[in-house]
Amino acid sequence: MRPLDSYPTHERDGVKYRCGHVSPFGATILSDYSVNFSVFSKEATACELLLYHQGEEEPYVVLPFPDEFRVGNVFSMIVYGIDYEEVEYGYRFDGPYDPKAGHWFNKQKVLLDPYAKMIAGREKWGALPSSQSSFVHRGKVIPEDYSWDGDKPLEIPLNDLVIYEAHVRGFTMGSNSNVSRKGTFVGLTEKLPYLKELGVNCVELLPVFEFDELENSRVVNDKRLYNYWGYSTVGFFAPKAGYAASGTLGLVAEEFKNTVKRFHKYGIEVMLDVVFNHTAEGNEMGPYISFRGIDNKTYYLLTPEGYYYNFSGCGNTMNCNNAVVRNFILDCLRYWVSVYHIDGFRFDLASILSRDADGTPMSSPPLLEALAQDPVLGKTKLIAEAWDAGGLYQVGSFPAWGRWAEWNGKYRDCLRRFVKSDAECGPEMLQRIQGSPDLYANRSAEASINFITCHDGFTLYDMVSYNQKHNEANGEANCDGANDNNSWNCGAEGVVDDEEVNALRIKQVKNATALLLLSRGVPMILSGDEFCNSQGGNNNAYCQDNVTSWLDWSDLQKHQDVFEFCKRMIGFRKEHPVLRRKQFYVDTNSSGYPELSFHGQRAWEFDATRPFHTFGFMFAETALDHGAKEDCFIYCGVNTYWEERAMELPVIPDGMSWHKVVYTADATLDECPVAERTVTLASRSLMVLVGRKESIEPAGSVVQ
Repeated sequence: MRPLDSYPTHERDGVKYRCGHVSPFGATILSDYSVNFSVFSKEATACELLLYHQGEEEPYVVLPFPDEFRVGNVFSMIVYGIDYEEVEYGYRFDGPYDPKAGHWFNKQKVLLDPYAKMIAGREKWGALPSSQSSFVHRGKVIPEDYSWDGDKPLEIPLNDLVIYEAHVRGFTMGSNSNVSRKGTFVGLTEKLPYLKELGVNCVELLPVFEFDELENSRVVNDKRLYNYWGYSTVGFFAPKAGYAASGTLGLVAEEFKNTVKRFHKYGIEVMLDVVFNHTAEGNEMGPYISFRGIDNKTYYLLTPEGYYYNFSGCGNTMNCNNAVVRNFILDCLRYWVSVYHIDGFRFDLASILSRDADGTPMSSPPLLEALAQDPVLGKTKLIAEAWDAGGLYQVGSFPAWGRWAEWNGKYRDCLRRFVKSDAECGPEMLQRIQGSPDLYANRSAEASINFITCHDGFTLYDMVSYNQKHNEANGEANCDGANDNNSWNCGAEGVVDDEEVNALRIKQVKNATALLLLSRGVPMILSGDEFCNSQGGNNNAYCQDNVTSWLDWSDLQKHQDVFEFCKRMIGFRKEHPVLRRKQFYVDTNSSGYPELSFHGQRAWEFDATRPFHTFGFMFAETALDHGAKEDCFIYCGVNTYWEERAMELPVIPDGMSWHKVVYTADATLDECPVAERTVTLASRSLMVLVGRKESIEPAGSVVQ
């Protein structure tokens, strides 16, 4: 017997249809070329489904939803005879137009389905849409029949991650990237051997949800500027078509799934930077794309006068703790985890997700709790950018339920200041090295995502090359971007031929990198920092789709020593479980030594409450307590002073001796034993030593 929904009950212009299933939302392929369409609107009085042949200006049919096709606040319809590979669709809604009451219905506007799994209109990066219609972003129907061949999210423990933040396009668009499909998902996979060699095991991608790179596009100094970063979402369920080498062929979903699967085969997780705090519809002057015309009052935070609250700095703010919007976000993330095998999410301006309908911060936000407790997301990493553009700063206090980690902005600011010789923040630096117990005492060190740089701000090399931002190319009179960069140019601004200045910059890059990878918590590296990539001092390259933001892979050869140093430090972190330990306040372990101790120029003598430039810290690692291969000690001597300093090494048990493994004042990475109890640190340098049993002492020269 054929199921009931195989029989149409209505027909219009030769297209047959019937009442559909309210769940799931979106467009779902059923069978026999039938597709179920389901969409929510609480306030709409009527709805129409418009179907287009691919690329055509006018719909070939408009199907009104009869009253009996509406259940509660959901319109649903099954349409028969659809060739889903070539059909495009949208909706029109009727209802009150009363902006003061929060209603923006306009029955002339064709709108994108919020649950569209693929979106037509932006298949080729930077190309103007072929259609002159105001309905540019059209929904596409895709099958969910991809074969994963046994793949699943990797579920690497969070504390074992080394995260690598990258922009899909900028990572390989450079002329010297040596990939065949530049700026695409495929291009990412061509760099997998490189990422594997570097040692990172998680790549965090800047937004890959469909966005419009032509939003606010303009020409400045004969250069076309774009919405390059993509922090302005158009479609939350669809991968960015312009990032797919196969975008014009309609194979975006397959290409991105192939990308994730290949990353997993290399043992590298894929994390997505997601933007739920606002949408591309902007403020009251913005376009109709989707939510504004479907149910503005439900989806956005509105003032009593009907204006948009702007805690995002981008014109509007999503009403994230409304039950409908909360379920929308849950549905979205479940989809990316179950259908695309995504391993984790970093939430842009996540403090907005904790705001109530009137913008008030909530102590127990329903959305954040739901994400933390969701069964499908149970093994998924959740990382918050724990602040927003409305002044809410929650680093150390973001509602967590034992699940949320945070971008630790205090770690970034403190390390930058300390490395450039700010002694006043020395005592705070000790907290950051420990995993920030002052912030996360009720959680664990893995709640702290430690970073020095990210997409937003200076690159690491620019941090040691510029005192001020240089954003003139953005066309905003250098008024955009942060002014508090905590940077130091090492004595000269920008590109110079001074060998002494350039050598100091390289040393400072290594100092910062070593501290990051020796700190407890979860380290995150900005792509290109491992070979001194520069943006020419631009600390807000959100609009620069050009060599400013594209990685210059020739720097890899130019700064091979920095790459090898970074690779060595990542490998060192992986070799020593004590560096990745989550727990705080372990006084001693089976070695009889404190698990983590701090030292002055004389071992065991140190005032951690006073400003300082020079100190040492030592981890006591044991196979019994940490699962290491052998008992050992790790000592790091740090000197941010502008003159050399002598450091007395702690005495370690009989039968063990110190070996230098890293010294930022020495370009070589040769390991060698240390004969004396005192080592001399050059100005602004860092040395890492390991205490091992003498029986496994490596060959090499002796440090006197």
